[in-house]
Amino acid sequence: MTKTTNLAIFVSGSGTNCENIIKYFKNSDKVNVSLVVANKSGIGAIDKSEKLGVKTVVMPKAEFNDSKKLLPLMEEYHIDFIVLAGFLLMIPDFLIEKFNRRMINIHPALLPKYGGKGMYGHHVHEAIKAAGEKETGMTVHWVSNVCDGGEIIAQYKTAISPDDTPDDIAAKEHILEMKYFPIVIEKVLEDL
Repeated sequence: MTKTTNLAIFVSGSGTNCENIIKYFKNSDKVNVSLVVANKSGIGAIDKSEKLGVKTVVMPKAEFNDSKKLLPLMEEYHIDFIVLAGFLLMIPDFLIEKFNRRMINIHPALLPKYGGKGMYGHHVHEAIKAAGEKETGMTVHWVSNVCDGGEIIAQYKTAISPDDTPDDIAAKEHILEMKYFPIVIEKVLEDL
């Protein structure tokens, strides 16, 4: 009998990726989205995950960075793998060690370009527009102790035009996230 992988999703925002991942694995016998961890209350991701019946816990930064609070939570829900889906806190070293090559992140650009501290959400799309890029995309990578510096697992590209606004660029990139992120997660889990 194949063991089910218990997945935790870490979120900081509206939760469109979180919702998409939960729905993608809803009827899977191999992957169970067991827990959503949000670093602040009042965000869309909490409503979306709770409506889909997934346990959601709010952990402010101080608690999140406390191994005596975060690790027992991961154990309580038997978490095997972590997905960062629009999560804006740096991951503490103790969690990176515990979940070495069992934690991935999505980034709204083609890393190594437009990554690192301060490069998230709209900041990324504005930088891409300002640089006059002809394409953008998404990157899924392993989480390391370097912000957006982990080994790249997959990248998907889309063309952008000089007329595209940062919002247009964001919309094109978001289509890639919705289409490919759950598929990449599934492939990574199969390869473990």
